[in-house]
Amino acid sequence: MGIREDMPLLARHEGVWEGTYRYYDATGRLVDEHRSRLLCRFPDEGPWPYHQTNIYEWASGKREVRDFPASYRDGRIWWNNELIQGWAAELGLDDKARTVVLYWQRTGDPDLYLYEMIQLSDDGTKRCRTWHWIRNGQLEQRTAIEEVLVSRDWRAADAELKTAA
Repeated sequence: MGIREDMPLLARHEGVWEGTYRYYDATGRLVDEHRSRLLCRFPDEGPWPYHQTNIYEWASGKREVRDFPASYRDGRIWWNNELIQGWAAELGLDDKARTVVLYWQRTGDPDLYLYEMIQLSDDGTKRCRTWHWIRNGQLEQRTAIEEVLVSRDWRAADAELKTAA
């Protein structure tokens, strides 16, 4: 079986998502906010069975594009790149099949790790995500993300992104 069959919940995330990221310090104070556009791909060919591109835009005009190609094995997708190392897995205990859990570290910063939980709506068009950033065993910050699915056609969005680059 392949990644789509082994991870049917994750496969429901395929497409283009837009939303807002909000970062809070350990006391709950908002420290950053920006818009996002994510392309979640399951390419039919190429070296990566899962590939996510995140496009971040701040009100100031700042823009960042980050790529997260992932391998697949043992029922998880795995990242190992210049920014992060970690995995994502469906939470099998969730009998509603709504929850994906991620663990990752910043590459080169072994004292910082992060757990993320993604909740997908039953209709597959909305999701919310929470991150807990932990440094040396203590909460450093939290990230709250709300997103909506704007298209299942990540190929068109990918072509648009490549044209703009």
